[in-house]
Order: sequence, then structure tokens, then C-alpha cells
Amino acid sequence: MNPLKKLAGQTAIYGLSTIIGRLLNYFLVPLYTYQFANPSEFGVITEFYAYTSFLNVILSYGMETALFNFSAKSGDKGGVYSTALLSLMLTTALYLLALSWQADGIATLLHYPGHTEYVLWVGWIIALDALAAIPFAKLREQQKAKRFALLKTANILINIAANLFFLGLCKWAYDSGTAGPLAWASELYNPAIGIGYVFIANLIASGLTLTMLSPELIAARLRFDVALWRRMLSYALPLLVAGLPGMVNETMDRILLKYLLPAGIAMEQLGIYGACYKIAILMSLFIQAFRYAAEPFFFAHYRNQDAKNLYALVMNWFILACSLIFLGVMLNIGWIQYFVGAKYRTGLDVVPILLMANLCLGVFFNFSIWYKLTEQTRFGTYLTFWGAAVTLGLNIYWIPRFGYMGAAWATLACYGSMAVLSYLLGRFFYPVRYDLKRLLGYPALAIGIWLLAEQQESLPYWAKYTFNNGIWFLSLSLALTLERRNSRNPVPAA
Repeated sequence: MNPLKKLAGQTAIYGLSTIIGRLLNYFLVPLYTYQFANPSEFGVITEFYAYTSFLNVILSYGMETALFNFSAKSGDKGGVYSTALLSLMLTTALYLLALSWQADGIATLLHYPGHTEYVLWVGWIIALDALAAIPFAKLREQQKAKRFALLKTANILINIAANLFFLGLCKWAYDSGTAGPLAWASELYNPAIGIGYVFIANLIASGLTLTMLSPELIAARLRFDVALWRRMLSYALPLLVAGLPGMVNETMDRILLKYLLPAGIAMEQLGIYGACYKIAILMSLFIQAFRYAAEPFFFAHYRNQDAKNLYALVMNWFILACSLIFLGVMLNIGWIQYFVGAKYRTGLDVVPILLMANLCLGVFFNFSIWYKLTEQTRFGTYLTFWGAAVTLGLNIYWIPRFGYMGAAWATLACYGSMAVLSYLLGRFFYPVRYDLKRLLGYPALAIGIWLLAEQQESLPYWAKYTFNNGIWFLSLSLALTLERRNSRNPVPAA
């Protein structure tokens, strides 16, 4: 098979499974926000899953990438796999021992003195996911994209099914006091656990996924090469250091909200912010899909004479698509808001800010192709560290003053500044003539159209959304016509 076609096919499989998975998980938000009307309860989920992002990076400590590197360069692929797997088994076992020993203290430190079980459940989820990391990496290394995607999708479906069972069926049976054939379901629900069923569902999914990976686990020869392990660690640990600032950029706002706001409102604000953050994820789903397809595309066209013009053209279409997503969400926010429970809707003002923040993250990805093409990837680390500094500094300054709005603006400032810096550096190392008028004009126009549409408050509900979506389709038609004229010159094939 043509290598590029094979790469594209595997990219589609990995990308589709990831996007569908995130989309399916996205639809759990209404279940949580309607079943737990108090935003403080959803704040618990938001906080703990922010911690998992850090701990997942720490517990895998770059071993997946080390597996790829050393398997490609070694004639003993089995030894590399076995060493990496045993390394993670050892560190995960030590982590679980420490967790069991200090669970009460950790729960108290996190201000959950009566809920040590939260710490243990989430800790075990992280451990099981860490143990699964190397078998999943082995599937990728063996180019078994279909099995990888199947298991990832199964994990998500099991998690959703368990959530629907505990928080849908069992909680409904308990709350309604139902009798008859479903009376057994009410007996399985314990209101004292409450939001903890989210963690139980995830724990079940992670445990069953690791079980389904048993063929990959059994295939390991259980041989530990100490010299190889040391080389793998020296390769992997810098990747851990480089990965942590990215986690700061993605999740630190949700961690800091709890500790920088007064105790009486912190968890409520965290819950509201976490739920409304999920609405803005519509933009990041598109960006994730784009990234899966764009990176191999950029490299495939790198040696073309017209490559830089092609990259500029791709940016035009990307900005247009993101601007239309922003406009589509904001023109329909009046009904999209029902995606979250009533008490969470006070935080809808963060949605346009976070949508634009995600747009800036996508622009940063496009601009940053220069350091990947020129093999100067250290600049990626520098830019990520810059973003982490902006995230920490602005969150610490703004959250006590503006609450979750400060967190949203800090996210926009982080990704926006990273995009600007990457553009400026790229002009020096690999100049591409991006169309700045379009790059800045399309988002500005989308914001302007949305703000003008917001003035039509006197229209009836049905008329307003007919009018708004008419504007959206008109904007789409005009933009497509403009871009097609701009794209008339054919691009040479790779």
C-alpha cells in the first residue's frame, strides 16, 4: 500500500475513534448537570479530572514515546516492550502503595475529609490507565489501528453505559420510589455516594479495558533489561518535563478556581465553569480532527515548490471554519444552553471567550508547523513554557478578582500569546505569507455579526433563531464564494 495512503487511513481511524469518543463523553454532561442540580457537585468531577490530566502524564513519564523510539532502532522489539511494561508496572505499584497509605491525608489536603473513597477511586482509575498505556502504545507501534480504536471506543461505551445505569436508571428508581420490576434498581443506588458514581463508572470501564488488553499483556516476555531501561528513562524523562506545561495550560484554571476563591463559592463557580467549558469543546473537537489530518498533510507537501502558499491557503480555510463554528454556536446559544442544567447557565458568558481561546490554539498549531518542518522542536517547548507562565500568572491575578471569567480570559490570553509568538518566530525561521486580513478579519466579523444579532431581543423565539440561522447560512455562502475565488490556482500534488 502507498505509505501516505496507509498513514491517512490510520490517521482517520485514530482520529475518528478519538473524536467520536470525546463527542459521546460530551453527552454525559446533561446527565450530570440535570441529575446534580447543585453546581458544587459537578465541581467535584471537574476538579478530580483536572488532577488526572497531570497524573496521567507523570505516571506514564514518556514511556510510550520511548517505546516507539527504541523499538524502531532495536532488533529486540520484545525486550523493549517488556522493559517498558515492567517499568510502568513497578512505578504504578509504588504509586498505589503510596496512595493507599496516604489516602486519608490526601483527601484532607484536597478538602474532602469525609470522602477518602474519591481519592482511592480516582487513584485506581489513573493506575489502570497507566498500566494500559504501554499495551496501547504497542498496538500503535504494530500499526494495529483498528484494534486500538475498537478498545478505546469500548472503554468509552462501557463508561457511558455504567453512568446511565447508576445515575440514570438506579438514581431515577431511587428518587421516584418505583415499585415492581425495577424496584431492584433503587436498592443499588446509595445517595451518600452521589457524584461518586461517576468515578465508579470510570473505574469499571478502565478495569474492563485493561482486561481486554490481556493478549498484549500476556505477550510480554517479562524480561527487564536494566541498561536499556536507563537509556529509555534518559530519553523519556525530558518528554515528561516538556509535557507538564501543556497540562498546566489545559487544566490549571480548573484547579486554581477552588483555591483562589472564597470557600463558600469556590466549588459552585468551579462546577459552573466546568459545565460551560464543555459547550466550548465543540470548537476543540473540530481542531482535534483537523490536527490528525493536517500534520501528515503538511509534511507530505513540505518539499513542494509552492508549499508555503499551500500552508497559507490551509490557514485561510481553517480560520473560516473556526469562525463559522463560533458564529454557529453563539447564534444558537439560546437553545444550546439547555445542554446544561438551569443553575449552570449563569456561566454562559465564558463560552464565546473559550471558543475564541480554542480558535487561537488551532491557529498556534498551524503557525507552529515551522519548527516541526525545520527540526527546531525545542521552540515548541519554549512556547509551551511561556503559555504555562501566562496561565499561572493571569489565573492567580484574575481569578480572585473576576472568578471564572478571569479563568476564561487567562485561557484566551495564553493561547493567543502563544499563537502570536509562534507567528513572529516563524517569520524569521520559515516565513510563510499568511493573509493577516483574513486571519484577523474572519474572527472579528464573526464576533461582530453575533453581537449585532444579539440586539434582536424583541423578535419571537422562533423568528429569532430563523433569522440567526439565516444569517449563518448567508455568511457561509459569502465566505465560501470568496475563498473559492482565492483558491482558483491549483496546488501541485505531493
